Amino acid sequence: MNSLEHIELSIDLQQSINSDIANHFSIVPKEINAEYVSFFIDESKITSLAATKEELTLILNKTVELVPIESPVLKKALSTYYRTNTERSKSISYSNDFLEDLIFDAKHINASDIHIEIYEEDARVRLRIDGHLIESKHIKKDSYNELINQIKIKSNLDITEKRLPQDGRIEYEDFDMRVSILPTHHGEKVVMRILGRDASHLDINQLGLEADDLSKYLEAVRKSNGIVLISGPTGSGKTTTLYGTLKYLNDIKRNIVTVEDPIEYTLKGINQVQLKEDIGLTFTSALRSFLRQDPDIIMLGEIRDAQTAQMAIRASLTGHLVLSTIHTNSAIGTISRLRDMGVPPFLLAETINISVAQRLLRTLCSDCKQQQQFNQDDLPKTFELNKEIKTHYIAVGCDNCYHTGYKGRRAIYEILPLSFDIANAIKNGTLEQSNIMKNKKLSDKALDLFMQGNTSLDEIYSILIN
Repeated sequence: MNSLEHIELSIDLQQSINSDIANHFSIVPKEINAEYVSFFIDESKITSLAATKEELTLILNKTVELVPIESPVLKKALSTYYRTNTERSKSISYSNDFLEDLIFDAKHINASDIHIEIYEEDARVRLRIDGHLIESKHIKKDSYNELINQIKIKSNLDITEKRLPQDGRIEYEDFDMRVSILPTHHGEKVVMRILGRDASHLDINQLGLEADDLSKYLEAVRKSNGIVLISGPTGSGKTTTLYGTLKYLNDIKRNIVTVEDPIEYTLKGINQVQLKEDIGLTFTSALRSFLRQDPDIIMLGEIRDAQTAQMAIRASLTGHLVLSTIHTNSAIGTISRLRDMGVPPFLLAETINISVAQRLLRTLCSDCKQQQQFNQDDLPKTFELNKEIKTHYIAVGCDNCYHTGYKGRRAIYEILPLSFDIANAIKNGTLEQSNIMKNKKLSDKALDLFMQGNTSLDEIYSILIN
């Protein structure tokens, strides 16, 4: 029996079999060529080696050799290289189509995006899982264009257009794929975003807002007019917070309309409009039309420019509740951004109900995280620590977290409700110099999560710098 302590696989070796075969037979590839393949196999399967060998020979049409290895080593390799969701839907069947298998594999392991990229000598697939990209497969360069054309056909895009970016959508029974194609130096790059259709699982009470912050947020969104703004970088969970809010507000007494790019979830009882800038259906034009639709609540996917900001302000002044997102780094930064877009400070003070900034942090796996002594020198030099930290936890990795050290993500929030004092500070231009956000910043929330042992220093480091 082989006594290796761990197994390392190259991408080429890893993709010689799929996760279904690897997990079904408890095997991991060891060596492969055109006519021969050898696998490490769980030592507990040693009694059925002959039958397994015969079955694999038929499936792969190659000479097969099986090398028994200790169960813990094999299981670690399977969970690292052949991730699978044990709650996989039985209604979804796998085809022999590489693209279909790629999409459904990504969906089952909860990837948010699929990146298909080509370079001078090779092409690869990467998956974004819990906010981080992981290399998944290599693609033969001579078959890359065929794969891109398959994606274009499924997305109803022009397969002859290779010089301009294109955007499309692939629809499945219970989810959609937003497809973006970008011409690069060596060929076209594709990013496919997996969009879930069902928003029934979203609950504003379960998004991670602390009790006091949740109370202030719900008070702001219960108002009949004004603006509620959610800020943060791409992938920080802004849209999820908005949908959770819409679900909370959705009832038969309210007329709710949204304009989104893209529509990520569908909510029964809400009128949702897909942005189509190529035909003139922009956030601004949609909002102008919405005001003639007798709405109570309007949701704009994003405030991108001064014109949209001005329209949102006008809508809130005429008795509508407006929800939207904006790309800024902090709750106070949202006020500055709108001011830079030309919105007068007195209108901001009059119309904004609450400004929220948020981030998503990976949480440490509770089964394998390890406690260590804390060294204050590991913190960013610009960050002033006003609390004593003696120990902290680091990511290790185990079967339960696919040896990443992390399991799931958690949102942290920075809340700025518009009180009388804050409204005056906005009008006077003194908000940035005030001490209003003391101990309520994202960096404070991130540090609290770190000190509680829920996340690592690596996860919060970039937030502490800001």
